[in-house]
Amino acid sequence: MNLLELFCSVDDFWQAHEPEVRQKALPATGKRRHRAGAMYPSEVMTIIIHFHQSQYRHFKAYYTKYVQVTLRGEFPKLVGYNRFVELMPTMLVSLWAYLREQYGQCSGISYIDLTTFMVCHNRRIHTHRVFQGIVQRGKSSLGWFYGFKLHVVVNNCGELLGCCLTTSNVDDREPAPGLAKRLFGKLFADRGYVSQALFEQLFSQHALQLITKLRKNMKNRRMLLEDKLLLRKRAIIETINDQLKNISQIDHTRHRSLALFWYDLLSRTHVFLHTRISGIAQNRFTRAKSINRRNTNLPANSSPIFRLDSFNANSIAILTND
Repeated sequence: MNLLELFCSVDDFWQAHEPEVRQKALPATGKRRHRAGAMYPSEVMTIIIHFHQSQYRHFKAYYTKYVQVTLRGEFPKLVGYNRFVELMPTMLVSLWAYLREQYGQCSGISYIDLTTFMVCHNRRIHTHRVFQGIVQRGKSSLGWFYGFKLHVVVNNCGELLGCCLTTSNVDDREPAPGLAKRLFGKLFADRGYVSQALFEQLFSQHALQLITKLRKNMKNRRMLLEDKLLLRKRAIIETINDQLKNISQIDHTRHRSLALFWYDLLSRTHVFLHTRISGIAQNRFTRAKSINRRNTNLPANSSPIFRLDSFNANSIAILTND
C-alpha cells in the first residue's frame, strides 16, 4: 500500500470516527478553544504508520530528512519535529480504533495463538526501568523471558479477528473468552489451550467449539477428518506471528517509554495488516483467474477437482456433502 492509498484509508476512517471522539471526550473544566490544528489528524496518523513502511529506523531522521524534504508537497502544512512529537500522544486512541476497523469477518474457522517478545535481556532485568512494575517474568516453550504476550485470532484466510496484549505471567488460556466474543463455528489452537473448563465456557457462552491437539499424557480421541485437516492448517497463524516479529519487527528492546511502546506496536501492526490485506486480495484475484481458466478447459459434463493439499472451507464443504 503506497502513501496515497494509506492516507485515503486513514482519512475515511477519521471522518467517520471524529464525531464519536468529540462526543466521548471528557468535558473541559474551563474555557477552551476547539481550534483546528495546522495538520489534520489523519495526516499525523498517516505519517506515524508510514514511518514503519520506510527503511528508516530512527523517527527523527525519517521526519527531518525524508518527510520535511521529500513529502512537503503531500503534506503542505507540516509542523516542526518537536511539535509533531507533541501531537503524537493525541493519536493513540485513534490508532487503536483504526486497528479495530481493519479486523476481518469470521468465517466459522478461526485460529488462536500467541507470540512472546522481550522488553530486555534476562541479564538486564534488575537494571531495567522503562517497564518496571508493569511486566513480570514468564516462561514459554523457549524458556524464561521478561516481557509481554501478544494473543492473536485470525480466520482461515489470515485476516485478523482480534488481538490482546498481556504480561508474560498471564496464563495462555485466560484471554481466550474475551477474544472469542465475535467468533462462531470452530476455534483451533495448540496444546497450550487444552482445558475442559475453557471448552465448556466457549461452547456454552458463544456456541464455539474449541479443537486442539492432544498432549502426550492424554488418551486418544476420535476426531472428524475435516477437523484434523483444518488443525494442520494452523501454520497460518504461525506464519503471521513470524511476520509480525521478523518483518514488522515488533520484537525489539529499544523502547524508552510506555507511550512510545504503544505507538510502535500499533503502527507496526497497521503496516502488517495493510500488507496482509493487499496480499490476500491479490491471492484471491489470482486464484479466481486460475479457476476460471481451469474450468473453461473442462468438458461440459465434468466437475472441478479439489486437491486436499490446497483445500479451503468451500472445498471441504463440497467434499463432505458428496
